Amino acid sequence: MDMLADLESLKFEYEIPEEDRFWLYLQGRSRGLIVEACAHAVFFCKLLCKLRELLDENPSSVPLPEGPPDLATADDEKLKVGIIGCGHLGKNLARSLLQLVPIPVSSLRISSRRPEVLVEFQKLGVRCFYHNLNLVGWANVVFLCCLPSQLPSICIEIQSSLEKTCIVYSFVTAISLPRLKLLLNYTNILRPQYQCGQDPDRIWGANKEIAAALQDPVIIRATCPYSPTGGIILNSKWLEGMLYAALNTCTANGIAHSQALRLVNQVFLSVHLKECERHKKSCPKFQIKDFVSKSYIKNLVKQRPFPWFDLTAVQLRETPFSQQHSADSALQEHLTYLYYDAFGITPAKEQRLLSLGSSVL
Repeated sequence: MDMLADLESLKFEYEIPEEDRFWLYLQGRSRGLIVEACAHAVFFCKLLCKLRELLDENPSSVPLPEGPPDLATADDEKLKVGIIGCGHLGKNLARSLLQLVPIPVSSLRISSRRPEVLVEFQKLGVRCFYHNLNLVGWANVVFLCCLPSQLPSICIEIQSSLEKTCIVYSFVTAISLPRLKLLLNYTNILRPQYQCGQDPDRIWGANKEIAAALQDPVIIRATCPYSPTGGIILNSKWLEGMLYAALNTCTANGIAHSQALRLVNQVFLSVHLKECERHKKSCPKFQIKDFVSKSYIKNLVKQRPFPWFDLTAVQLRETPFSQQHSADSALQEHLTYLYYDAFGITPAKEQRLLSLGSSVL
């Protein structure tokens, strides 16, 4: 028994004057943002791992179009993830990826100014060092978890070593997406945007490690991209960016657009309601018109891959997918169930889902 557990004088807020306690909601907001950030990164990596598995099972027989040499070789290895910056967010992200995706320790590397303090990860076998160029030249996905003041110099340092197929995923909210694009001279970037209420719900598992909190069904439902529960809302453009990032991955592997659509449907629409068996026509399915304009479709040769998409433009502007996504409640419902299934939880009893085979993620 912990004799000090309920001792008021040891609580964080004990010495805070009553007139300043209003600001304690920021503590809950900070915790909620870290939980949401780690949950969405785990979900993203799970889907990308699944896509890469399918690509390995279905290698391309289509010649790659002429283009930059960095698109010429398909990478059939496991997803390689790098983290730049390993403070509070970076450490919790690393733990979450290792435990919940799970990313093998050989597929995770961390670049930090103080690698000597990352003993926890080094004991597990994770390579920890201070060499950002080495990291981005190796990784398929790079998570930016550094301070805003550090980001400009990091971007200048790594921009020449970024492969076009690498996805840069930024948690540095103080640097806007257009600014980040300019700093990196790069377009394959994802940046989730969160909108916070003034008084977020206290459901974020304050006494749990983040990775443990992400195994709590209540918390997972609160982190769902379509859920306002918890007082923190994720911009739906993030989901849009994920889909176009998946298409870029297919393009990098020389996959014809028809096959790419099939693979994206397998990954993103792999979990269905039981009603879908009875009403198959109403079950959502991605089509080419959801991602490119009608004029482009007319000129798209049958066996050609999709074009290379600018992910920053996808997240900042309207796309062919934007209107479809916002208006299609069935699609949102299916993506919600996919999110729940990725964490091993189910919706309410009246909305039970049907996975194709066993759990797909």
